[in-house]
Amino acid sequence: MITNEMIQQSAEWIRERAAEKPVIGMILGSGLGELAEEIENKTALPYKDIPYFPTSTVAGHKGQLVIGQLEGKTVAAMQGRFHFYEGYSMQEITFPVRVMRELGCESLIVTNACGGMNEQFQAGDLMIIDDHINFTGTNPLIGENLSDYGPRFPDMSQTYTEDLRQLAFKTADKLGDSLQSGVYAAVSGPTYMSAAELIMLRKLGGDTVGMSTVPEATVARHMNMNILGISCITDMAIGETIEGITHEEVMAVAEKAKPRFKNLVRGILQDSEKDIWTIEGGGNDENG
Repeated sequence: MITNEMIQQSAEWIRERAAEKPVIGMILGSGLGELAEEIENKTALPYKDIPYFPTSTVAGHKGQLVIGQLEGKTVAAMQGRFHFYEGYSMQEITFPVRVMRELGCESLIVTNACGGMNEQFQAGDLMIIDDHINFTGTNPLIGENLSDYGPRFPDMSQTYTEDLRQLAFKTADKLGDSLQSGVYAAVSGPTYMSAAELIMLRKLGGDTVGMSTVPEATVARHMNMNILGISCITDMAIGETIEGITHEEVMAVAEKAKPRFKNLVRGILQDSEKDIWTIEGGGNDENG
């Protein structure tokens, strides 16, 4: 069970090694962690050294927290994340988000590689998350509520911050790029979905499917953080015509999408006023 003391001890350990106070937390998913290499004046802290942090076991996840400057904003970037299917509890995989909030982050940019279920999408597209469906079968807020960080029953009706979503589309237009938008459906994994499951999820309203993001977004919303979700669609998961996919193929498409992804995130940070990344400026309030 995660406690306030564990969160505070982990944050204090990080503060002793990284002088800068981050305002924006970033979770860089499969194949997208390279952006952390471009952070300036950075302090890189391996997860294995940070008190109470899990250790990432998935290929493509470097496994360190990087704190520094990116486009004039102070960020704390997770270079690799944790997943429920690795055997960690939901509380463990979302622990770093708690710590980032304790460090001072008021906003979270969460990214992932996912499968596209919307027939209007194609592999290589980037999608801004409008909303999500939690199909993992559990919730990271089950158990004793950490009342110092948020309410027992947080409102999830507007999880993803509208101002940040609109900023992403404006930035893409400026870059001459185009973005998709839609609903991300989260499943537990580690198996890729069956054809019937994909058809079901699409009929329930999902545009993409993946094995992450929703737990972290749920905990961030519990703590009243602003949230921007960006998905990299690495394969098309249309149940009627699915031909199968491997993790290596997912990584290959994510690799090709890296330049666009990095340009988009850097452009979003560059084009934004600092106030939009604060809880008050981003539009969230304490009542959700």
